[in-house]
Amino acid sequence: MIIINARFLTQTITGVQRFAIEICRGLPNHIAGNDVIFVCPKDKKINHLGNNKKVIEVGSLSNNLWEQIELPLFLKKNGNPLLINLVGLGPIGYKNKIMALYDLAFYHYPEWFSFTFRTTYNFLVPISIKNAKLIITDSEYVKADIHKTYGVNQKNIDVIYAAPSKKFKNLHLKREKIILTVSSIDPRKNLGRVIKAFQLIESDFKLVIVGKSNNSFAKMDVERKLITSKVQFTGYLTDDELIQLYNKASIFIYASLFEGFGIPPLEAQACGCSCIVSNSTSLPEVYQNSVTYCDPKSIESIKDALNLLVHDQEEREKIQKSGFENLKRFNWVSSSKKLEHIITKMSK
Repeated sequence: MIIINARFLTQTITGVQRFAIEICRGLPNHIAGNDVIFVCPKDKKINHLGNNKKVIEVGSLSNNLWEQIELPLFLKKNGNPLLINLVGLGPIGYKNKIMALYDLAFYHYPEWFSFTFRTTYNFLVPISIKNAKLIITDSEYVKADIHKTYGVNQKNIDVIYAAPSKKFKNLHLKREKIILTVSSIDPRKNLGRVIKAFQLIESDFKLVIVGKSNNSFAKMDVERKLITSKVQFTGYLTDDELIQLYNKASIFIYASLFEGFGIPPLEAQACGCSCIVSNSTSLPEVYQNSVTYCDPKSIESIKDALNLLVHDQEEREKIQKSGFENLKRFNWVSSSKKLEHIITKMSK
């Protein structure tokens, strides 16, 4: 058998959970003569893979205790099969595993994270990496970073790109004067600079910020004086609500300071929204010439990018068309096929 750590079925969806869910939906139920089985704790499942997937619940613990104690015990009782760990650390001492690592922000910028999170990850990730048979990540940028930071042979790191879900599509709604950003509310997403830059442009657009805070991240206080009637925080939205908003917005901005891949601008492109993204880390690799770029550390640069798309409809339409072209490079079918190929090779 091949076991997939499906703890992500019990977690709120952010980028890494979406990656795991979408890529697993495309996996066959049998790979290299082995049954593919999804194992999760008995917590309430809030995400689903489809009725044709075999999901079993194991143990009585939850969260990290389940992952470090009960999941390894289950694996040992079943002959130590190959484990695919797509979200979080997984059982750090287990050696017959493929481990996903999406970025090293916790290493490079520990101040962005809570003390517990950064201490745990900086201590345990090197151990888990050492025990893994293979590491998968989501961009060539992160592959190079893992190699440089931890000395992992690049032959032991494979890149599998993310993609937008098929549900994100252009509904041909009337575009409104909305600048949208979608992210967890944490320091790396750079919302303070985005808000300050937005306040400097003269327009009747409003800025809508979608996302919820996460206890893993350091507390981020957006200056109260920057919040006006033109700046709206929605909190967490369902996919259906988010798709509607992507389709109503005229501009999407993602001025993140650090990304391993960055799915939200792809979702926005799929919905026909013209995008502004940071010119750093993995984002130029993913978005190439399909967006307007900004320097995420410069309020002036963010302001200039916003000004360009707010006041130039022709440029927005050009970026929109480029976004549709960029989408052709990414799909979950090919990404699932690549993971299937990796599992097949590791199962021999």
